[in-house]
Amino acid sequence: MTTYVALLRGVNVGGRNALPMADLRRIAEGCGHRDARTYIQSGNLVFTSDEADAAAIARGLHDAILAEAGVDSPVALRTRGDLERVAAANPFLAAAADVAHLHVTFLLEPPAPAALGGLDLAAYRPEQAAIAGSELYLHLPAGMGRSRLATDLARRRDLAGTTRNWRTVTTLLAMAAEGG
Repeated sequence: MTTYVALLRGVNVGGRNALPMADLRRIAEGCGHRDARTYIQSGNLVFTSDEADAAAIARGLHDAILAEAGVDSPVALRTRGDLERVAAANPFLAAAADVAHLHVTFLLEPPAPAALGGLDLAAYRPEQAAIAGSELYLHLPAGMGRSRLATDLARRRDLAGTTRNWRTVTTLLAMAAEGG
């Protein structure tokens, strides 16, 4: 049995894609997953499953959510081990005085090796971005809402994903650890 974390993109944002978390838990359990728990209202789901094919799980959740709730939300799926690696790989964690300015974008597809290569990151300073694995790490000292870098990166199709703040990442990791 594997513990998974599903991160839905664009759920309950600005009055769009409304999906009550009780419905999300019910849908996940209807897909055959167990111990479904959610965190806040933005589509964060922790569950266990005997299914080993992460792509099939993500596709199944997406399709069930669309069929049952009418919400077309891409699903980024990570195992507990994946999330542990995400937390350990954050290149900005040691230098960040305030972790409230750290974010992770969980990419829906693995990025090209030079995904940030054409971007002049120095022009965005003091904001920073780095890719490790299938995650885009952000350090945004003025916050997400005022970030030019985050806005420009969100427009890129080759970096499609769903972003969570560092507190959410660590809370989901703790929830996944509780689940086994």
